Amino acid sequence: MAIAQKKDISKAQLLELYRLMRLIREFERECERQYTRGNIKGFLHVYTGEEAIAVGAILTLSDRDYVLTHYRDHGHALARGLDSGSIMAELFGKATGVSKGKGGSMHLFDTSKNFMGGYAIVGGQLPIAAGLALASQYNGEDRVALCFMGDGALNEGEFHESMNLAAVWKLPVIFFCENNLYGMGAPSADTLAVHKQMYKLAEAYGMDNYRVDGNDVVAVHELMLDVVENVRSGKGPAFIEARTYRMQGHSIADPANYRPVEEVEYWRTQDPIPRFREWLSSQGLASEEDFDQIDAGVDQQVVAAAEFAEASPFPGPEQLYRGVYGGVYEG
Repeated sequence: MAIAQKKDISKAQLLELYRLMRLIREFERECERQYTRGNIKGFLHVYTGEEAIAVGAILTLSDRDYVLTHYRDHGHALARGLDSGSIMAELFGKATGVSKGKGGSMHLFDTSKNFMGGYAIVGGQLPIAAGLALASQYNGEDRVALCFMGDGALNEGEFHESMNLAAVWKLPVIFFCENNLYGMGAPSADTLAVHKQMYKLAEAYGMDNYRVDGNDVVAVHELMLDVVENVRSGKGPAFIEARTYRMQGHSIADPANYRPVEEVEYWRTQDPIPRFREWLSSQGLASEEDFDQIDAGVDQQVVAAAEFAEASPFPGPEQLYRGVYGGVYEG
């Protein structure tokens, strides 16, 4: 499927989109390696195959805007500019992690980047996004809240409550559904009545709604430029559905035997990274030398992140009651 560029995006911006997608892909591959070595424990949900969404969407925001997401959050954190070493250290449970080693893979958080967390409870981030948007509106701040969710969240009560309040109060929030066709191991076709047109759920709340090819980073980026502008100008919230596919199972421990082989093979042909690379080459926007330079830089960054995480200390016992309600908090 061809990539159609309609807006004036510079070569430097396009190459940055490519670099960030490659960074997310290689970071996740390194996470898988570290998981098999036992350095990352618990559940590990990687973003492999969905990189075009986080990169295309988040790069349209200002530094003041908020980003909230679900437990498959590594890609969003990297796209938002969180330090890759600190993210990897968090996955290792180390004290130098973005959440001081207490959050792990599903709970990355960095207020300095207005990255307001990954959330393990399906749909749990939606009312928080609405609350942040309400605070921004009340205080007269020029802020938009971008809230990512998976298609499984559309069956949750928090989804409908948050959508309704956002519409009633015309909150500056964008609800972005990453439709990867499955909620854990259940096909959305078996669990959601409107699985063929998820974006039309927003019509029940009188909310602007859109569908985009989630494996086309330029299409995501261009749509978001318009949507962010509309929401920021006070026109109220918006809902976006991006159709995509996770290349791995629900988590690394999931062999995903429930997915048809032909379905997986088809979606591998739609991989957003080689697709974008081919388009950049065909448009004369990047040379093999450009790609080699970017890829080498990404590889070095990922290796450095893993080395930093491995060399970092675990939190000491004195950290147990810090950063929690009723305890002692010291930054």
